[in-house]
Amino acid sequence: MSRMFSKILIANRGEIACRVIKTARRMGIATVAVYSEADRDALHVRMADEAVAIGPAPASQSYLSVETIIAACRQTGAEAVHPGYGFLSERAAFVEALQAAGITFIGPNAAAIGAMGDKIESKKAAAAAGVRTVPGFLGVIESPAHAAEIADGIGYPVMIKASAGGGGKGMRIARSAAEVEEGFARAKSEAAASFGDDRVFIEKFIENPRHIEIQVLGDKHGTVIHLGERECSIQRRHQKVLEEAPSPLLDDATRAEMGAQAIALAQAVAYDSAGTVEFVAGQDRSFYFLEMNTRLQVEHPVTELVTGIDIVEEMIRIAAGERLRIAQSDMTLNGWAVEARIYAEDPARGFQPSTGRVLPFLPPEEGAVDGVTVRVDTGLVEGDTVSVYYDPMIAKLITHAPTRAEAIAAQADALDRFAIGGIRHNLAFLSQLMGLDRWRTGQLSTGLIAEEFGETIPEPAPAGALARTMVAILAANCHRLDVARRGRPGRLPVAGPQARVVVTGASAWRVTTTGTDLVTVTFEDGGALSVESDWWAPAPIWSGRVGGQAISLQITPSGAGWTLRHAGAVATLAVWAPRAWDLFPIMPQAVEDDADTVLRAPMPGLLTKLLVQKGDEVAESQPLAVIEAMKMETVLTCRKAGLVTEVYPKVGETLAVDAPILKVV
Repeated sequence: MSRMFSKILIANRGEIACRVIKTARRMGIATVAVYSEADRDALHVRMADEAVAIGPAPASQSYLSVETIIAACRQTGAEAVHPGYGFLSERAAFVEALQAAGITFIGPNAAAIGAMGDKIESKKAAAAAGVRTVPGFLGVIESPAHAAEIADGIGYPVMIKASAGGGGKGMRIARSAAEVEEGFARAKSEAAASFGDDRVFIEKFIENPRHIEIQVLGDKHGTVIHLGERECSIQRRHQKVLEEAPSPLLDDATRAEMGAQAIALAQAVAYDSAGTVEFVAGQDRSFYFLEMNTRLQVEHPVTELVTGIDIVEEMIRIAAGERLRIAQSDMTLNGWAVEARIYAEDPARGFQPSTGRVLPFLPPEEGAVDGVTVRVDTGLVEGDTVSVYYDPMIAKLITHAPTRAEAIAAQADALDRFAIGGIRHNLAFLSQLMGLDRWRTGQLSTGLIAEEFGETIPEPAPAGALARTMVAILAANCHRLDVARRGRPGRLPVAGPQARVVVTGASAWRVTTTGTDLVTVTFEDGGALSVESDWWAPAPIWSGRVGGQAISLQITPSGAGWTLRHAGAVATLAVWAPRAWDLFPIMPQAVEDDADTVLRAPMPGLLTKLLVQKGDEVAESQPLAVIEAMKMETVLTCRKAGLVTEVYPKVGETLAVDAPILKVV
């Protein structure tokens, strides 16, 4: 007879640690958090029943320290460890060390991790189990030249991938021998830095592919089921951005076939926890095995919402020896769920990571209303700091509704009601994705973001009806403030229509405003919009009705005006008295005078390499330096040919964003 744990330790941090704590608390299980020096005041530390310090900020000295985690279990009496994802979650040696210490691992057995966690070995196991695999080379690759020889034999394009990898790290696409050699070196370097294992393998890259994965659950009594699929095709540089369940590509027959292959693979390695079998799929519904992730996936909430199954709870019950409570015949998919990953990064600067104190941090309200569910998984609260040491994902926003269109609409609305300040983030980019036709119609591929947006994604200015809506909102806000101010004792009340000029960019909108709680904004062309809201500054989210339609948007002070964001569009507006605007002189715009000569750090990070020195002649696009931030290496290249006249920092220095690195004239 199995016995449920009384106390578990979560060997992780951030949103996934908080996520596990919530389920454990509901199950009546006490929790222990661990934390590095950088996470001393983190949310997961505050949520847990106990917390243990485990070392300095670098993960290699804290969250990746097996001995320290085991010591924390002994100190607190924790009977089991949930690893979350990343860090030690797919280390067979960690499972074996826990077992030797008499501590249960809430995850699969070490043999399954060894067979599936290594991408090379997993492909061999998949082939042996009769699962379709992508053509590739799984042996030891001795050198860049050997890698190029292998790629020539497979045929271009090819994918170079870290054997122990995940999260898009240690991964490169190459379309020529030269790209293979360069990508091989970078993939090995990133793999060593991120996973302590520099082995890579090469496989055929499927053009215009889709990324679809099957969630499996296996118990310790030989039963394995699948919980349907997730579509994870919306990626940037192999890092997932949006996920959904089910997939708009699959039909029932393909889902059943893909699920059967995932179960066969899991059974072949006696899999006994939650795991994910990932496939690359063609637009014709052909599919090939990619890898198996022997852990909880970041995107597990979409499966939970369409199945009603708490995957974390099932992992805990399986680890305690219980049999699966769900049969495959009981599995049904209800409605549609969409998840957006919210990152501390700047899309307008090539998605470079951002760090700093988060203020404000106001997610949309969680819960279910009229058949639509909003869920926010995060490890942050207002006032917390995003550091350079860990992954830049700060939250996951998940919506569920009866149909895909309704789930997308709910996601778009929730993104507009999410306020984040103090750091750069990708909320506006996610909102742009929600409005993209290819996304809305399900015409997806892993190349969608690169094809539709490119490398840098500025926030577009609003146009048409949205521009008029923003103008009306700001004019109405100003009118309501005037009414409130002049309604005080001893002041003349606002009487009659008020003329105003709302300025945004090069446009000046002349309007008149009337009313009190319901304000009517009339434009020069005779058009009018009614605006109704109870918003008052400095609340960062404006919600109300414009022209009778409900709308929410982010609103923040900006100089003498306000910046409004909605559906991925942004505008900075200011309200003027007509006479003041008519007399306002045109001001010259500032010009950045060293943009073409000084190479600056595009993000906070560690300068790991300087590839040139003072006095060197350099060519356009020549690599100049390498910065490492949040486990990713970024190569900085030369904007134009010239002579290096200054080198400012030394290798090993930590650079702030925009810190000068070198000068080329």
